Amino acid sequence: MKNRADIGIIGGSGLYEFFDKGEWIHVDTDYGKPSDQVFLSNYAGKRVAFLPRHGRGHKIAPHKINYRANIQAFKDLGVGVIIAPTAVGSLQSHIKRGDFVLCDDFVDRTWGRENTFFDKDKVIHISSADCYCDSLRDLALSSCRDIGVNVHPSGVAVVVQGPRFSGAAESRWFTSMGWDVVNMTQYPENVLAREAEICYLNISLVTDYDVGLIGEKGIEAVSFDEVVKVFGENIEKLKKVILGIIDNVPDGYSCDQCHDALKGAGA
Repeated sequence: MKNRADIGIIGGSGLYEFFDKGEWIHVDTDYGKPSDQVFLSNYAGKRVAFLPRHGRGHKIAPHKINYRANIQAFKDLGVGVIIAPTAVGSLQSHIKRGDFVLCDDFVDRTWGRENTFFDKDKVIHISSADCYCDSLRDLALSSCRDIGVNVHPSGVAVVVQGPRFSGAAESRWFTSMGWDVVNMTQYPENVLAREAEICYLNISLVTDYDVGLIGEKGIEAVSFDEVVKVFGENIEKLKKVILGIIDNVPDGYSCDQCHDALKGAGA
């Protein structure tokens, strides 16, 4: 099949293109259109699909993204691995701008988002305890260390509704709970990937300190312009890390943690 892919990349704020050579294709799903066309390319002997999460030019707000269509589009293309970089704010002073965090857990603070594929004919009770693929996180950790970026091997992401940033009291609460970063898009993307039995890896690039840390020495308030600026300064490192991961994903990759996620869920 021409329109197929082994690996999918969902690009976040500031990452609207990835590969130079390939083709943009239209993909329609039972859940409507994804955020944009999907770009198909080849790398390291693998077929790779790239989708800009907010659409090219950052046109779709976090709470308006059709997450189900995005994940279903990759599922329909045969994708078994999703690499999902996101821009995040730091909730802890030791997690600095330019650091990478490989999230392994999340806290959902969103509302009203379509967050399951199973809301019609039967109820499926998926476990969301393991949304982030451990095997892919190991590959990402090795790739980050090879590139020489400062990486945190695990972390908890608080996912807020957006498009506004957190209030100061909200942010101080998140920090006091010991959570690590804040983002607007990891949920329900991570849970939907699990329902689709696709391995999901998040690579969080820290672009700012969240507002609850204001007052600590050298920490300034978050702004969208600063997010884009810091992301842009680190985008080449991020691309190298992602390409390193793709290099090391084995041919015929199989993962019991993710590819059998519906087992025991009532499916």
